[in-house]
Amino acid sequence: MIYVRALSPLGFGGMALTPVYGAVDPAEALRTLHHAVDAGVTFLDTANIYGAGGNEELISRLLQDRRGEVQLATKFALVRNPAEGATEVRGDAPYVRQAVDESLARLGTDVIDLYYMHRRDTRVPIEETVGAMAELVKAGKVRHLGLSEVTADELRAACAVHPIAAVQSEWSIWSRDVEAHVVPAAAELGVGLVPYSPLGRGFLTGTVHAADLGPGDFRHNIPRFAAGALDANQAVVDAVQRVAADLTAGTGSQTTAAQVALAWLLAQGGRFGLPVVPIPGTRKPARIDENLGALDLTLTPAHLDLLDRAAAAVVGSRAANPASVSQGRE
Repeated sequence: MIYVRALSPLGFGGMALTPVYGAVDPAEALRTLHHAVDAGVTFLDTANIYGAGGNEELISRLLQDRRGEVQLATKFALVRNPAEGATEVRGDAPYVRQAVDESLARLGTDVIDLYYMHRRDTRVPIEETVGAMAELVKAGKVRHLGLSEVTADELRAACAVHPIAAVQSEWSIWSRDVEAHVVPAAAELGVGLVPYSPLGRGFLTGTVHAADLGPGDFRHNIPRFAAGALDANQAVVDAVQRVAADLTAGTGSQTTAAQVALAWLLAQGGRFGLPVVPIPGTRKPARIDENLGALDLTLTPAHLDLLDRAAAAVVGSRAANPASVSQGRE
Protein backbone atom coordinates (compact mmCIF):
# COMPACT_ATOMS: atom_id res chain seq x y z
CA MET A 1 0.00 0.00 0.00
CA ILE A 2 2.88 2.38 0.75
CA TYR A 3 4.02 2.12 -2.87
CA VAL A 4 0.61 2.97 -4.33
CA ARG A 5 0.25 5.97 -2.02
CA ALA A 6 3.57 7.24 -3.40
CA LEU A 7 2.26 7.37 -6.97
CA SER A 8 0.89 10.50 -8.62
CA PRO A 9 -2.86 10.79 -7.77
CA LEU A 10 -3.73 10.04 -11.39
CA GLY A 11 -1.73 7.84 -13.73
CA PHE A 12 -1.71 7.55 -17.50
CA GLY A 13 -3.06 4.51 -19.35
CA GLY A 14 -0.85 3.89 -22.35
CA MET A 15 -3.28 1.69 -24.29
CA ALA A 16 -4.99 4.84 -25.61
CA LEU A 17 -1.82 5.53 -27.60
CA THR A 18 -2.21 2.35 -29.66
CA PRO A 19 -4.54 1.83 -32.62
CA VAL A 20 -7.36 0.20 -30.62
CA TYR A 21 -9.46 3.35 -30.99
CA GLY A 22 -8.26 4.16 -34.51
CA ALA A 23 -5.03 5.36 -36.09
CA VAL A 24 -2.33 6.97 -33.94
CA ASP A 25 0.23 9.64 -34.83
CA PRO A 26 3.44 8.53 -33.03
CA ALA A 27 4.81 12.07 -32.80
CA GLU A 28 1.60 13.37 -31.24
CA ALA A 29 1.51 10.37 -28.91
CA LEU A 30 5.00 11.19 -27.64
CA ARG A 31 4.04 14.83 -27.14
CA THR A 32 1.07 13.69 -25.07
CA LEU A 33 3.31 11.55 -22.88
CA HIS A 34 5.71 14.43 -22.29
CA HIS A 35 2.80 16.72 -21.43
CA ALA A 36 1.50 14.20 -18.91
CA VAL A 37 4.82 14.14 -17.06
CA ASP A 38 5.15 17.92 -17.27
CA ALA A 39 1.69 18.22 -15.70
CA GLY A 40 2.59 15.91 -12.81
CA VAL A 41 1.15 12.62 -14.05
CA THR A 42 4.22 10.51 -13.40
CA PHE A 43 2.73 6.99 -13.14
CA LEU A 44 2.77 5.46 -16.63
CA ASP A 45 1.01 2.18 -17.36
CA THR A 46 1.63 0.01 -20.40
CA ALA A 47 1.74 -3.70 -21.35
CA ASN A 48 3.70 -5.93 -23.68
CA ILE A 49 0.53 -6.66 -25.67
CA TYR A 50 -0.32 -3.03 -26.42
CA GLY A 51 0.48 -2.47 -30.06
CA ALA A 52 2.36 -5.79 -30.08
CA GLY A 53 5.11 -4.16 -28.02
CA GLY A 54 4.86 -0.84 -29.84
CA ASN A 55 3.51 0.98 -26.80
CA GLU A 56 6.49 -0.02 -24.70
CA GLU A 57 8.78 1.15 -27.51
CA LEU A 58 6.94 4.48 -27.63
CA ILE A 59 7.34 4.97 -23.89
CA SER A 60 11.03 4.09 -24.18
CA ARG A 61 11.48 7.31 -26.18
CA LEU A 62 10.19 9.28 -23.19
CA LEU A 63 12.33 7.28 -20.77
CA GLN A 64 15.52 8.13 -22.64
CA ASP A 65 15.53 11.55 -20.98
CA ARG A 66 12.99 11.22 -18.16
CA ARG A 67 13.34 7.79 -16.55
CA GLY A 68 13.97 9.29 -13.13
CA GLU A 69 10.77 11.33 -13.28
CA VAL A 70 8.31 8.47 -13.73
CA GLN A 71 7.05 5.33 -12.06
CA LEU A 72 6.76 2.70 -14.76
CA ALA A 73 4.29 -0.16 -14.86
CA THR A 74 3.97 -2.82 -17.51
CA LYS A 75 2.24 -6.18 -17.78
CA PHE A 76 2.71 -9.69 -19.15
CA ALA A 77 0.60 -12.84 -19.65
CA LEU A 78 -1.68 -11.93 -22.56
CA VAL A 79 -0.30 -13.36 -25.78
CA ARG A 80 -3.48 -12.73 -27.73
CA ASN A 81 -5.21 -9.44 -27.15
CA PRO A 82 -8.85 -9.29 -25.98
CA ALA A 83 -9.08 -6.11 -28.07
CA GLU A 84 -9.00 -8.47 -31.04
CA GLY A 85 -12.00 -10.34 -29.69
CA ALA A 86 -10.12 -13.30 -28.18
CA THR A 87 -7.84 -13.98 -25.26
CA GLU A 88 -4.84 -16.30 -24.87
CA VAL A 89 -2.85 -16.28 -21.66
CA ARG A 90 0.46 -17.67 -20.38
CA GLY A 91 1.45 -17.63 -16.73
CA ASP A 92 4.10 -20.36 -16.64
CA ALA A 93 7.44 -19.54 -15.05
CA PRO A 94 9.53 -19.75 -18.25
CA TYR A 95 7.21 -17.26 -19.94
CA VAL A 96 7.38 -14.88 -16.97
CA ARG A 97 11.17 -14.80 -17.31
CA GLN A 98 11.01 -14.42 -21.08
CA ALA A 99 8.40 -11.68 -21.01
CA VAL A 100 10.19 -9.44 -18.52
CA ASP A 101 13.43 -9.51 -20.51
CA GLU A 102 11.56 -8.65 -23.70
CA SER A 103 9.77 -5.74 -21.98
CA LEU A 104 12.99 -4.41 -20.46
CA ALA A 105 14.61 -4.44 -23.89
CA ARG A 106 11.69 -2.63 -25.55
CA LEU A 107 11.47 -0.07 -22.73
CA GLY A 108 15.21 0.53 -22.74
CA THR A 109 15.46 0.37 -18.96
CA ASP A 110 17.04 -2.02 -16.46
CA VAL A 111 14.16 -2.12 -13.97
CA ILE A 112 10.35 -1.98 -14.00
CA ASP A 113 8.76 -0.27 -11.01
CA LEU A 114 5.50 -2.27 -11.03
CA TYR A 115 5.14 -5.53 -12.94
CA TYR A 116 1.66 -6.95 -13.37
CA MET A 117 0.26 -10.30 -14.32
CA HIS A 118 -2.17 -8.99 -16.94
CA ARG A 119 -4.60 -11.92 -16.76
CA ARG A 120 -4.68 -15.17 -14.82
CA ASP A 121 -3.63 -18.32 -16.67
CA THR A 122 -6.05 -20.75 -15.02
CA ARG A 123 -3.95 -23.71 -16.23
CA VAL A 124 -1.10 -22.65 -13.94
CA PRO A 125 -1.34 -22.32 -10.14
CA ILE A 126 -1.19 -18.64 -9.26
CA GLU A 127 1.51 -19.53 -6.72
CA GLU A 128 3.76 -20.62 -9.59
CA THR A 129 3.23 -17.43 -11.56
CA VAL A 130 3.72 -15.12 -8.57
CA GLY A 131 6.69 -17.18 -7.42
CA ALA A 132 8.36 -16.58 -10.78
CA MET A 133 7.52 -12.89 -10.54
CA ALA A 134 9.06 -12.78 -7.06
CA GLU A 135 12.30 -14.10 -8.54
CA LEU A 136 12.37 -11.01 -10.77
CA VAL A 137 12.31 -8.80 -7.67
CA LYS A 138 15.25 -10.71 -6.21
CA ALA A 139 17.08 -10.32 -9.52
CA GLY A 140 16.57 -6.54 -9.48
CA LYS A 141 14.55 -6.50 -12.69
CA VAL A 142 11.30 -5.53 -10.96
CA ARG A 143 10.62 -3.45 -7.84
CA HIS A 144 6.98 -4.26 -7.02
CA LEU A 145 4.40 -6.83 -8.13
CA GLY A 146 0.83 -6.35 -9.28
CA LEU A 147 -2.08 -8.41 -10.54
CA SER A 148 -4.79 -7.49 -13.04
CA GLU A 149 -8.36 -8.82 -13.13
CA VAL A 150 -8.00 -11.42 -10.39
CA THR A 151 -10.58 -12.68 -7.93
CA ALA A 152 -10.40 -12.04 -4.20
CA ASP A 153 -9.28 -15.62 -3.55
CA GLU A 154 -6.55 -15.35 -6.19
CA LEU A 155 -5.34 -12.12 -4.59
CA ARG A 156 -5.12 -13.79 -1.19
CA ALA A 157 -3.22 -16.75 -2.62
CA ALA A 158 -0.78 -14.42 -4.38
CA CYS A 159 -0.17 -12.35 -1.24
CA ALA A 160 0.79 -15.54 0.60
CA VAL A 161 3.68 -15.94 -1.87
CA HIS A 162 4.91 -12.36 -2.15
CA PRO A 163 3.61 -8.88 -1.24
CA ILE A 164 1.32 -7.49 -3.93
CA ALA A 165 1.42 -3.71 -4.30
CA ALA A 166 -1.59 -3.19 -6.55
CA VAL A 167 -4.51 -4.79 -8.29
CA GLN A 168 -5.56 -3.34 -11.62
CA SER A 169 -9.13 -3.85 -12.75
CA GLU A 170 -11.75 -2.02 -14.74
CA TRP A 171 -13.55 0.15 -12.21
CA SER A 172 -15.76 3.13 -12.88
CA ILE A 173 -19.27 4.39 -12.24
CA TRP A 174 -20.61 1.88 -14.77
CA SER A 175 -18.19 -1.00 -13.94
CA ARG A 176 -18.58 -1.82 -10.26
CA ASP A 177 -18.47 -5.62 -10.01
CA VAL A 178 -15.05 -5.47 -8.31
CA GLU A 179 -16.64 -3.76 -5.32
CA ALA A 180 -18.35 -7.00 -4.28
CA HIS A 181 -15.22 -9.01 -3.45
CA VAL A 182 -11.95 -7.73 -4.92
CA VAL A 183 -11.94 -4.21 -3.49
CA PRO A 184 -12.76 -5.31 0.08
CA ALA A 185 -10.08 -8.01 -0.13
CA ALA A 186 -7.54 -5.47 -1.34
CA ALA A 187 -8.41 -3.14 1.53
CA GLU A 188 -8.06 -6.03 3.99
CA LEU A 189 -4.67 -7.06 2.58
CA GLY A 190 -3.21 -3.57 2.23
CA VAL A 191 -3.21 -3.64 -1.59
CA GLY A 192 -3.90 -0.55 -3.68
CA LEU A 193 -6.34 -0.37 -6.60
CA VAL A 194 -5.39 0.95 -10.03
CA PRO A 195 -8.64 1.35 -12.01
CA TYR A 196 -8.28 1.11 -15.77
CA SER A 197 -10.90 2.59 -18.11
CA PRO A 198 -12.06 4.91 -15.29
CA LEU A 199 -13.97 6.97 -17.86
CA GLY A 200 -15.81 3.95 -19.24
CA ARG A 201 -13.64 3.85 -22.38
CA GLY A 202 -14.76 7.40 -23.04
CA PHE A 203 -18.48 6.79 -22.61
CA LEU A 204 -18.81 8.52 -19.23
CA THR A 205 -17.49 11.75 -20.72
CA GLY A 206 -20.69 12.06 -22.76
CA THR A 207 -18.76 12.31 -26.00
CA VAL A 208 -19.05 8.73 -27.31
CA HIS A 209 -21.99 7.51 -29.37
CA ALA A 210 -22.50 4.42 -31.53
CA ALA A 211 -21.95 6.43 -34.69
CA ASP A 212 -18.54 7.54 -33.40
CA LEU A 213 -17.08 4.02 -33.30
CA GLY A 214 -15.19 3.67 -36.55
CA PRO A 215 -13.86 0.54 -38.25
CA GLY A 216 -11.25 -1.21 -36.11
CA ASP A 217 -12.50 0.30 -32.85
CA PHE A 218 -12.41 -2.61 -30.43
CA ARG A 219 -15.37 -1.25 -28.46
CA HIS A 220 -17.51 -2.91 -31.13
CA ASN A 221 -16.66 -6.17 -29.31
CA ILE A 222 -18.00 -5.01 -25.93
CA PRO A 223 -21.69 -5.76 -25.29
CA ARG A 224 -22.46 -2.53 -23.47
CA PHE A 225 -21.30 -0.57 -26.53
CA ALA A 226 -23.88 -2.22 -28.81
CA ALA A 227 -26.29 0.39 -30.16
CA GLY A 228 -29.27 -0.69 -28.03
CA ALA A 229 -27.18 -0.94 -24.86
CA LEU A 230 -25.61 2.46 -25.42
CA ASP A 231 -29.04 4.02 -25.65
CA ALA A 232 -30.07 2.41 -22.34
CA ASN A 233 -26.78 3.33 -20.68
CA GLN A 234 -27.17 6.98 -21.55
CA ALA A 235 -28.96 7.29 -18.21
CA VAL A 236 -25.68 6.93 -16.32
CA VAL A 237 -24.08 9.62 -18.49
CA ASP A 238 -27.04 11.90 -17.82
CA ALA A 239 -26.48 11.44 -14.07
CA VAL A 240 -22.77 12.26 -14.36
CA GLN A 241 -23.60 15.37 -16.38
CA ARG A 242 -26.20 16.46 -13.81
CA VAL A 243 -23.56 16.31 -11.09
CA ALA A 244 -21.11 18.23 -13.29
CA ALA A 245 -23.73 20.93 -13.91
CA ASP A 246 -24.49 21.15 -10.19
CA LEU A 247 -20.81 21.55 -9.31
CA THR A 248 -20.35 24.15 -12.04
CA ALA A 249 -23.25 26.16 -10.67
CA GLY A 250 -21.96 25.84 -7.13
CA THR A 251 -18.36 26.86 -7.77
CA GLY A 252 -18.59 29.16 -10.75
CA SER A 253 -15.91 27.18 -12.60
CA GLN A 254 -16.57 24.65 -15.33
CA THR A 255 -16.75 21.06 -14.13
CA THR A 256 -16.79 18.30 -16.74
CA ALA A 257 -18.28 14.83 -16.78
CA ALA A 258 -14.79 13.31 -16.93
CA GLN A 259 -13.79 15.14 -13.77
CA VAL A 260 -16.89 13.90 -11.96
CA ALA A 261 -16.22 10.30 -13.01
CA LEU A 262 -12.64 10.47 -11.73
CA ALA A 263 -13.62 12.27 -8.53
CA TRP A 264 -16.17 9.50 -7.88
CA LEU A 265 -13.42 6.87 -8.08
CA LEU A 266 -11.18 8.80 -5.71
CA ALA A 267 -14.12 9.08 -3.32
CA GLN A 268 -14.65 5.32 -3.57
CA GLY A 269 -11.13 4.83 -2.29
CA GLY A 270 -12.12 6.71 0.84
CA ARG A 271 -15.36 4.77 1.19
CA PHE A 272 -13.54 1.43 0.99
CA GLY A 273 -10.41 2.50 2.85
CA LEU A 274 -7.69 1.92 0.28
CA PRO A 275 -5.54 4.02 -2.07
CA VAL A 276 -6.95 4.37 -5.58
CA VAL A 277 -4.92 5.65 -8.56
CA PRO A 278 -7.03 5.78 -11.75
CA ILE A 279 -5.18 5.60 -15.07
CA PRO A 280 -7.24 7.43 -17.70
CA GLY A 281 -5.72 7.41 -21.16
CA THR A 282 -6.00 10.04 -23.85
CA ARG A 283 -4.38 11.19 -27.06
CA LYS A 284 -4.88 14.89 -26.30
CA PRO A 285 -2.75 16.91 -23.87
CA ALA A 286 -5.72 19.13 -23.02
CA ARG A 287 -7.58 16.08 -21.67
CA ILE A 288 -4.74 15.44 -19.21
CA ASP A 289 -5.17 18.93 -17.78
CA GLU A 290 -8.93 18.42 -17.65
CA ASN A 291 -8.57 15.09 -15.83
CA LEU A 292 -6.30 16.63 -13.21
CA GLY A 293 -9.12 19.02 -12.34
CA ALA A 294 -10.85 16.06 -10.68
CA LEU A 295 -8.38 16.34 -7.81
CA ASP A 296 -10.03 19.60 -6.74
CA LEU A 297 -13.61 18.26 -6.65
CA THR A 298 -15.59 17.14 -3.63
CA LEU A 299 -18.73 15.13 -4.30
CA THR A 300 -21.53 15.50 -1.76
CA PRO A 301 -23.49 12.55 -0.35
CA ALA A 302 -26.37 13.60 -2.62
CA HIS A 303 -24.07 13.45 -5.66
CA LEU A 304 -22.82 10.00 -4.67
CA ASP A 305 -26.37 8.74 -4.15
CA LEU A 306 -27.43 9.96 -7.59
CA LEU A 307 -24.47 8.26 -9.25
CA ASP A 308 -24.97 5.05 -7.29
CA ARG A 309 -28.59 4.79 -8.41
CA ALA A 310 -27.71 5.42 -12.06
CA ALA A 311 -24.91 2.84 -11.99
CA ALA A 312 -27.31 0.14 -10.82
CA ALA A 313 -29.21 0.32 -14.13
CA VAL A 314 -26.26 -0.24 -16.50
CA VAL A 315 -26.94 -2.74 -19.32
CA GLY A 316 -24.41 -5.19 -20.83
CA SER A 317 -21.12 -6.81 -19.87
CA ARG A 318 -17.99 -4.66 -19.55
CA ALA A 319 -15.87 -7.20 -21.42
CA ALA A 320 -15.91 -8.84 -24.83
CA ASN A 321 -15.01 -12.09 -23.07
CA PRO A 322 -16.42 -11.93 -19.51
CA ALA A 323 -14.58 -15.11 -18.50
CA SER A 324 -11.26 -13.27 -18.99
CA VAL A 325 -11.97 -10.75 -16.25
CA SER A 326 -12.78 -11.06 -12.56
CA GLN A 327 -16.52 -10.49 -13.05
CA GLY A 328 -16.68 -13.85 -14.81
CA ARG A 329 -14.85 -15.78 -12.05
CA GLU A 330 -16.11 -14.47 -8.70
